[in-house]
Amino acid sequence: MSTILVIGASGQIGQKVCHSLLQKGYTVRALVRDTHRTEELRHPALQVFQIDLEEDFSQAFEGVKKVVFVAGSGGHTGCDKTLLVDLWAAKRAMDFAEEEPSVEHFIQLSSYGADDPEEIQSSLKPYIVAKHITDEYLTITSLPYTIIRPCKLTNHEPTGGFSNQRPESAEEATISRADVAEAICYCVENDSTKIKVVELFQGNASIEAIFN
Repeated sequence: MSTILVIGASGQIGQKVCHSLLQKGYTVRALVRDTHRTEELRHPALQVFQIDLEEDFSQAFEGVKKVVFVAGSGGHTGCDKTLLVDLWAAKRAMDFAEEEPSVEHFIQLSSYGADDPEEIQSSLKPYIVAKHITDEYLTITSLPYTIIRPCKLTNHEPTGGFSNQRPESAEEATISRADVAEAICYCVENDSTKIKVVELFQGNASIEAIFN
């Protein structure tokens, strides 16, 4: 089967995406900064590409069919890393993907609120701004794209139920990381998800209904 590049493969969602794609029979090229966090993903079809996203990581794109960008600077870093990873590295990933003829789909994990950062009044605003800019940039590249904007993430068990309708209260605006990973894998496997921007919340609809 085709090779899928997962950028940010050692993160919580990234690991779940890699595990699921490997189970489905894909070859997964996992781009990580720290190989220790991929030890539990040991698999014959796993290719670990170790590099810092602040360096040149263009070689990781050679021969890949689809790119999943789930990397993030993390909640314990400052605005400098938000700028360098969440914004600049994402933009560079899109440029590298655009230059690689084999790439047919770029799937970006964004965030709820990225459509209008002015509405966000919290410490997350720099991150939301970075996502807004990279989302906009992705839509003007030549890449077929999918942009997923989940709400507040939890570590709850997956429900398999989704919604793209904003809940009435902020307390209801949650979704598990496992469900987000499932949605990303669905995008990898279904070309019908291309050229779409989708907000994701926990709900009662199937993932197929959300994207179709």
